[in-house]
Amino acid sequence: MPRSQVDFDRYDRGMRTSLGFTMLGVLLIGAGLVWIAQGLDLAWAPRSFMSADRTWIFLGAVAALAGAVLIGWSRQRT
Repeated sequence: MPRSQVDFDRYDRGMRTSLGFTMLGVLLIGAGLVWIAQGLDLAWAPRSFMSADRTWIFLGAVAALAGAVLIGWSRQRT
């Protein structure tokens, strides 16, 4: 029987890695948006030590941007 020219093991591993990076990117975006909401002291945001601290607006924006870049990078790998 002839051997397939497609390396399915490598393909499956690449897809799992891509999915993992995409999920991590979504989590980073979600966390970043919550941090921004807490930094802005929005009424619906959970109360914590981050509330009304402008530092968390910047950190949240960086985390959300990093998540978006990670999703874009993982989508280009497939």
